[in-house]
Amino acid sequence: MNDKKKKSKIGKFVNQKIVPPIMKFVNTKAVKAMTDGMVAALPFIIVGSIFLIFANFPIPAVSNFIAKTGWKVFFNQAYTTTFGFTSIWAVVGIAYTYVKNEGLEDALPAGLTALSAFFLLQSLTVQNPVATAMKSGITNAAGVVTTKASVVASEIHHLPHAIQAYINSPVTNVLNLTFQGGQGMIAALIIGLLVGWSYTYMIKHNWKITLPEQVPAGVSRQFTAMIPAGVILTVSMLIYAAFKVFMHTDMLSWIYKILQIPLEGMSDSFWGAILIAFAVTFFWFFGVHGGLIVGGIAGIFLLPNTTANAALYAAHKLSLANGAHIVTNEFYNNIINLTGSGITIGLLIFTLVAAKSTQMKSIGKLEAVPAIFNINEPFLFGMPMVMSPWLALPFFFVPVVVAALTYGAVYFGILPPLNGVAAPWTTPIIISGFFIGGWKWAVWQGVVLIISTLMYWPFARRYDKYLLNEETNNEEKIEEQAN
Repeated sequence: MNDKKKKSKIGKFVNQKIVPPIMKFVNTKAVKAMTDGMVAALPFIIVGSIFLIFANFPIPAVSNFIAKTGWKVFFNQAYTTTFGFTSIWAVVGIAYTYVKNEGLEDALPAGLTALSAFFLLQSLTVQNPVATAMKSGITNAAGVVTTKASVVASEIHHLPHAIQAYINSPVTNVLNLTFQGGQGMIAALIIGLLVGWSYTYMIKHNWKITLPEQVPAGVSRQFTAMIPAGVILTVSMLIYAAFKVFMHTDMLSWIYKILQIPLEGMSDSFWGAILIAFAVTFFWFFGVHGGLIVGGIAGIFLLPNTTANAALYAAHKLSLANGAHIVTNEFYNNIINLTGSGITIGLLIFTLVAAKSTQMKSIGKLEAVPAIFNINEPFLFGMPMVMSPWLALPFFFVPVVVAALTYGAVYFGILPPLNGVAAPWTTPIIISGFFIGGWKWAVWQGVVLIISTLMYWPFARRYDKYLLNEETNNEEKIEEQAN
């Protein structure tokens, strides 16, 4: 009885003191716009991941064939304009969603204004390809170096100094693809939110041109957006000028250095991985959707890590030495939440193989198919895992142990960094591992299955024994009443 009272007090404290402020934060206008708006990028991320896989197929023989036939160029083009434009989809989606959530009918102009501001606030320059070749050499379409950097440099040095200076100068009036992907993600979040908020404010305060009713609605809407868009883009131009004149940089580069790199460091750390793994099951234990809360917040910081790894993978530079991240969105989806929150695959194996109680066997059969697609709500509420002391320890600590071991395996070079391929969270175990990191990650997911089984087994056996005794006693009582 004391244990039940203690458990009730803890649950009451969590539900009254911890959950409400977190849910209040999650449901703020800004966070909802970010989480819902970034969903707009999801189709392009998944489709782009398919192109990324074909461009860098994990089987060498197939990869070499694709490169020789020239299809690698086409797949890379498709990857670049889908997955590689993640920040573009995000900035449009966030501004659009913010305005839409505020109840304004026509939110598309806000999204397009945010996109224009996003482009305006970055330097439209790239390093001269010849200058790049002087450092890394000239490569062909398959990524093979055909002319060494030393050879290129020696040839350039024979040219007149005026031509050398011209070659080393950046190329202007072009779109720098670097900031259209993961490197511009935090800037996209900030610009999307600011544009969404300011656009909403101006429209609600009638900063707009109102035309007579006789004017077609399509034409009238464009004039409605003209003043807010003009104000936002003028302010963006002044901000760009200020960064350029006084700081000799642009806003996106500044945000990347000052904000994004530190945030990526926090999320892409050992303790960051542990915290994320623990938080998911912590909330679920008290009946709150841990995946929704943690995934919504952590995803904002983990998605840039994913896109950065994808860019390195596409460039054949995927390594920790080159800045690859260990903790990415796929680390969260396909490792920490493998087969569902709490990594309950081990519990499923026990129920199907060794369970003796009717309750465990029945719930195990019910969970067998959903578990293939990483869905384990039948266990969470049917076993139950929520507010149950019997399985609390493995439920909390299996994800933590797996997160710690996985982080260490990548850090010490046992596993390669995740390649940035965005396998949907419903992708079955082993298959998802192969796509997000190759055969080693597929094997590692098999190891995770074993870890989960070993950790859940003793607790599940004890709980099964308890349930079996309860069922036996109930049957005896029923027989006694019948007699």
